[in-house]
Amino acid sequence: MDPKLQITIDSANPHQQAVWWAETLGWTVEPSDPDFIQKMIDEGHASEDETLIFDGELAWKLGAAICPLDQLGKLPRQRILFQLVPEPKTVKNRLHLDLDLGDKDEVRTMLLDRGASFLHEAMQGPFAWYTLADPEGNEFCIR
Repeated sequence: MDPKLQITIDSANPHQQAVWWAETLGWTVEPSDPDFIQKMIDEGHASEDETLIFDGELAWKLGAAICPLDQLGKLPRQRILFQLVPEPKTVKNRLHLDLDLGDKDEVRTMLLDRGASFLHEAMQGPFAWYTLADPEGNEFCIR
């Protein structure tokens, strides 16, 4: 069994979040299919209100996803889906990502330069990590 996992994250701007996280993880944003979307509008299965133009391309407004480049177009695949929600984030996450992206000090600097926020540093025994927040305030740790 080779399970694949999709994590869904509520977002105020799913497309911007997808770009930010794809760069952070070294993944890729799953491409939009503007021709299919336009066909759905033309056939009355969707409305233009359900779409937007992002990075010059017609896309679904409700979400954007990322996956590892080598899994693009495959099913099933590991995936993070950012879905549009109307309400802002108001409390601490009940679930967060723990990431090992290399030297945590270098990674922290790079992520802060790209819009992350530093929340705190912690350690337990020989293990140390930083807790940060992405541009929309979702907490995650780097170790």
